[in-house]
Amino acid sequence: MSVVKDFLALLELEKLEVNIYRGQNRDLGTGRVYGGQVFAQALMAARRTVDEPREAHSVHGYFLRAGDLKAPIVFFVDRPRDGGSFTSRRVTAIQHGEAIFHLSASFHAEERGLDHQSTMPDVPPPEDMPSEVDLIRAQLDAFSPELHAVLLQDRPLDIRTDSPHIPGRTRPREPHRFLWFRVVERLPDEPIVHQAILAYASDYGFLPTALAPHDIAYRDPRVFVASLDHTVWMHRPFRADEWLLYVMDSPTAANARGFVRGQIFSRDGTLVASTAQEGLLRLR
Repeated sequence: MSVVKDFLALLELEKLEVNIYRGQNRDLGTGRVYGGQVFAQALMAARRTVDEPREAHSVHGYFLRAGDLKAPIVFFVDRPRDGGSFTSRRVTAIQHGEAIFHLSASFHAEERGLDHQSTMPDVPPPEDMPSEVDLIRAQLDAFSPELHAVLLQDRPLDIRTDSPHIPGRTRPREPHRFLWFRVVERLPDEPIVHQAILAYASDYGFLPTALAPHDIAYRDPRVFVASLDHTVWMHRPFRADEWLLYVMDSPTAANARGFVRGQIFSRDGTLVASTAQEGLLRLR
């Protein structure tokens, strides 16, 4: 099975009962379930209970506890409302009898209306950017040996950036970052698959943007970093197997919390999604 098929299997949850689903985990080397994974799986669970041709437009998640990589996650879906053009869902992710994540999602039928957007920034194209996995593999000495097997594995997402998260490789800089990403193989046409993958990718390297001005690198032992909440707004259709530009910035950090926001553009400059997150940045 290819790495992309494995990835899709991660999102294709097992139905246990009406409104109840079960998902497995993928180890990214953090020692806990990656937040973008449980966010994407919860979105998939919510969408599987929507019968009408409606797609997610607003998805809000709260991270309550660290997820256990060795245990499956069970998703319970509540159906607060099925309206004339909007559908609302709530999802609770459970491990070991405790909630580890809550999600609220709203789905909207296609509808015409006013249209404007921000302009995509002028950045180098993905072909001119280095692959993050290649940059990391070239500097494996920065990571502990037990992480090498995880870091060397093939990845379903091709991420291009000039600012990879490598421990100890940092300098104070403005809290801005961008990257290109896409799935490395062609995907099914089902819109929820593309939305779930964007949700998955939107949490990757997002919160560490708030560390940039403080000369603190990703995985720096001086600080404990954890996502508290995460929001994605889907504005327009897109494909996750075509290049998407993720532009991030952090306008503030205070009270041991950092705030980050992002915009995701398709290659032709269309703004397809916006994101926001607050996370814990606790000095040890």
